[in-house]
Amino acid sequence: MEKLLLYSLLFSFAIISCSATTYNVGDTSGWDISSSLDTWTADKKFQTGDALSFQYSSMYSVDEVTKENYDTCNTSNILKSYGNGNTTVPLTKAGERYFICGNKLYCLGGMKLHVHVEDNKNTTISPTLAPKAVAGSNQRINSAPESPSSKKSTQFSKGVTSCAVDALQLVYIALMATIYGMLHN
Repeated sequence: MEKLLLYSLLFSFAIISCSATTYNVGDTSGWDISSSLDTWTADKKFQTGDALSFQYSSMYSVDEVTKENYDTCNTSNILKSYGNGNTTVPLTKAGERYFICGNKLYCLGGMKLHVHVEDNKNTTISPTLAPKAVAGSNQRINSAPESPSSKKSTQFSKGVTSCAVDALQLVYIALMATIYGMLHN
């Protein structure tokens, strides 16, 4: 009975500590001029380990910028630019993050996103990572947007993989402790 309780507690801890979330920006509307992105963020709590998934058409791009460039929709001085229509941005550290559409007119029309990322002190997982880039793919730094690839990629959160590995390690430790206890009693 004690062993079952120990296993249950360790497994519960592993599940609780693996709580990264991938947010689809704009929900079903995606990263689009028709999305109400201010309203979309209102009920969300972003934490380190989470990720933002941007889904958008070829007429748009996603640029990460400073607060000043966010406020003025300055598209000429960007931190990172994405343009393949399917972009996942990991939230690896606490603080403010600012994203705008690479088309200044769309940005001025409200196609921009500010998220406040809180430190997730309860998590033991690695940050959620985007899929690895392939030749001719999306990620560019300080360059003009490209047209998106016609291929769709499946997003997979590495945070989920890390959680599974963490859970298996905890179960293994509990099993070894139980065996050790049985051999030395």
